[in-house]
Amino acid sequence: MDISVEHSLTNDVVRSVILFVCIKNIALGQGFIVQFMELKEAMAEAHSIAALSVSLTHDGISVSYDQELLNEILHSFFRAYKKRVARFKNNFYNGIFPANAYTMCIVMFIVSLLSTFPYDFSFGILYLLRYYIFSSFFGNGVFTQVFSLMLYGIFVWFVIIQFIRLSLKCFLLYKGWMFENPHLRPLSKSSKLWLTLLHLLSKSGLMLHSFQGSLPRLPLPRLNDTLDKHLCTMRPVCTDKEYDELVQLTEEFRTGVGRHLQWYLIIKSFLSINYVAEWWEDFVYLRQRSPIMINSNYYGMDSIVAHPTCNQAARAATVTWAALLFRRMIERQEIKPFAFLSQFKIPLCTAQYERLFNSCRVPYLEKDKFYHWSDAKHVAVYCNGRWFRLAIHNGKRLYEPCELQKGFEAILNEKVNSDVEESYIAALTASDRDVWAQVRRNYFTSGINQLSLHAIEKAAFVVILDEHEVFYDPNDPSKLDFWASSLLHGTGCDRWFDKSFNFIIFKNGFFGINAEHSWFGRRSSVCEYNYDENGNTRGQVESIPKYDRLRWHITSELNVIYPHILAYLSYFIIIVYCLLLLAKTFFVMLYKFRHNALAENGRVLIDDVEMALLVWTKYGKGLTTIMKCFRTGRALIDDVEMALLVWTKYGKGLIKKLHVSPDGFLQLALQLAFYRNQKKFVLTYEAATARLFREGRTETVRSCSSYSCDFVHAMLDPNQTHQERLKLLNAACNYHQTMYRDAMCGKGVDRHLFALYIVMRYLKLKSPFLERIFPPTFLLSTSQTPLNQCGEEVKYANLDPHKFGTAGGGFGPVADNGYGVSYIIVGDDMISFHISSRRSAHNTSSAGLRDDIARSLEDMSLLLQG
Repeated sequence: MDISVEHSLTNDVVRSVILFVCIKNIALGQGFIVQFMELKEAMAEAHSIAALSVSLTHDGISVSYDQELLNEILHSFFRAYKKRVARFKNNFYNGIFPANAYTMCIVMFIVSLLSTFPYDFSFGILYLLRYYIFSSFFGNGVFTQVFSLMLYGIFVWFVIIQFIRLSLKCFLLYKGWMFENPHLRPLSKSSKLWLTLLHLLSKSGLMLHSFQGSLPRLPLPRLNDTLDKHLCTMRPVCTDKEYDELVQLTEEFRTGVGRHLQWYLIIKSFLSINYVAEWWEDFVYLRQRSPIMINSNYYGMDSIVAHPTCNQAARAATVTWAALLFRRMIERQEIKPFAFLSQFKIPLCTAQYERLFNSCRVPYLEKDKFYHWSDAKHVAVYCNGRWFRLAIHNGKRLYEPCELQKGFEAILNEKVNSDVEESYIAALTASDRDVWAQVRRNYFTSGINQLSLHAIEKAAFVVILDEHEVFYDPNDPSKLDFWASSLLHGTGCDRWFDKSFNFIIFKNGFFGINAEHSWFGRRSSVCEYNYDENGNTRGQVESIPKYDRLRWHITSELNVIYPHILAYLSYFIIIVYCLLLLAKTFFVMLYKFRHNALAENGRVLIDDVEMALLVWTKYGKGLTTIMKCFRTGRALIDDVEMALLVWTKYGKGLIKKLHVSPDGFLQLALQLAFYRNQKKFVLTYEAATARLFREGRTETVRSCSSYSCDFVHAMLDPNQTHQERLKLLNAACNYHQTMYRDAMCGKGVDRHLFALYIVMRYLKLKSPFLERIFPPTFLLSTSQTPLNQCGEEVKYANLDPHKFGTAGGGFGPVADNGYGVSYIIVGDDMISFHISSRRSAHNTSSAGLRDDIARSLEDMSLLLQG
């Protein structure tokens, strides 16, 4: 099923799985020498990991161990333990929000006080607990009485908490404030009271997920409302004949199968937290078999003005460090759970933060899976065609930026030779998902390859040390176009597109991000971090970077055949080996300890930044498939045209003087530019947030309406007066804002129709109406890059845009013969547009649409001057 894609997304202790590959190949008589060498290296690695040595002498059994590694294991254990305790504590406080643990003591005190009165306020519950339950165990003494009161007090406190949380959920259902404009008229009393109570709640020591359990569920719209809105949005883009046919199909659906499907959705909305979120992620993302490069992934840009350092390693260190600090804030839930309108502090869904770090999309046949690991102590680094693993934590603390810089410098200066083909491994993530899934299953599910692959997939994130330089030149837009293109797709083999995000650090110190952009709340930390006069990070380096190599082996014979008997035998040997290793460790801990220096071939250095070079060797069909994937990715890249426009003549400061929404104003500018470019009106997609509801993602705003069409015709009609155009502008902007607010309140069109379509497919029913409108074709797909999406970002909302201004981010074209346009409003006088299209489409040109957008903004500036 083809649905339009929304743009909005510790190493193992023993490497025993390598034995599976070795045993299988020995049994098949294939690759004996190669596998023997890999087994030898794997056993040496397992020995260094275990850091144990047992020998039999004439004096008895001699046992030695590595003190440094045992300390590392101990630190890792306590770090994981503290994380679990902190996570339990945070979940407990979030579960009782807006109350706290002290309220339980207060309730227990009140219950004890009321028990002294002659009237039984517990309605017999205390008597039941004391004389029928606990008396048989503890007697009828004071302990039984106190224990009964305590248990009853906790019960009463729990009931009160649940009532308060239910009330809070009902409280957050109010959305009247959204439809009021304080710039035109004062807020209503109900909205003022609601915002005041919400402000008081924000003073109660909030954590990241405090509101998460109290956010309301996404409401299911009425069927008639959705169908009426759909007809309204289709009228401007249909001929009279097409519209009449659509009306007839709609009425048949309304009175027929539509009611049946709606009842299934009603049941699902009661049984699930969000009636569409699971299906949306499943069918729109994970089941899509086309490459996610360009088609799904998107990018964000660094400040195009600020350039704190030209040192690539120093910038990589500060960017990595800032991201790790943000990860720690997420883990500790130190981020405030709202923004949207920072002055109002509206709570938003924070579920997306959990999968930002230590996450990766993993390909499978038919449907991918998204994995998230609780912790990661390294990042994956790509440099000069090779993959590295760089430690970010020494067991006690995160490495400082000056220490991370040394690690990145060592990677940049690494002189290890590698095959030319080694740089093409990441092209697998840029190809068709089924092809990548098959290659992964054949060549990366065991042995050295699995270990190295996991080093990338289980990393906190990926850092790309790009060999190119990027610039922003107001007089040469091609430089910014190249910057955006590099962030969107690179060369097709130098980005790991499956990771939740990649940092791309360019040679001259600028950086960007591919995929997830939520962490950008800490962009100011990256820009403001103190560098010395040479562009290096400040601080005292206490450790020396160290690294070693991980082996990769891809052959045409590897893992293609899976004999069941041999596989079970291999698994049995692996389990026996692990048990023997555990017994060995237990024996050593029980009998003897001896402190030795760090083994010569040891990998983990507590006081040093650890790096690991991932070396890829490729042969036969494995290499052939990789190069085929690379060619598929290059074909996509060569077909994409990017064009960026940084508009600085006016911005939202001047637009707001008309008392219209800046977003509505820009959407009308895009409609005017698109009509000039294509000479027609089309379905237009604009993403609106649905995070006011639990597990909400986005909803579609269909920006092309009858009001916007009237405005475009008026702007192109030389006989229209200034006042008439201004009147049509206000009417179109107001209607757009109404649609946008409805979408944010769960009253959109597309997600509801999408859910109805999925139910129809599950039930194997037929609907001419749904089969005609799916998949919807949005020839103009737009999105505004959001700002102020978390409390940390709001702190830096007032930074000087001339110093820290960013061009935002963008995405690839959704339709083959359409445009993708992303824009961001920075400050009061800067707007950036990112335009993408397919070169193979005869009717599109990103550069042409850029010129049309600039012309439209020039024409609409006349309305602002009146």
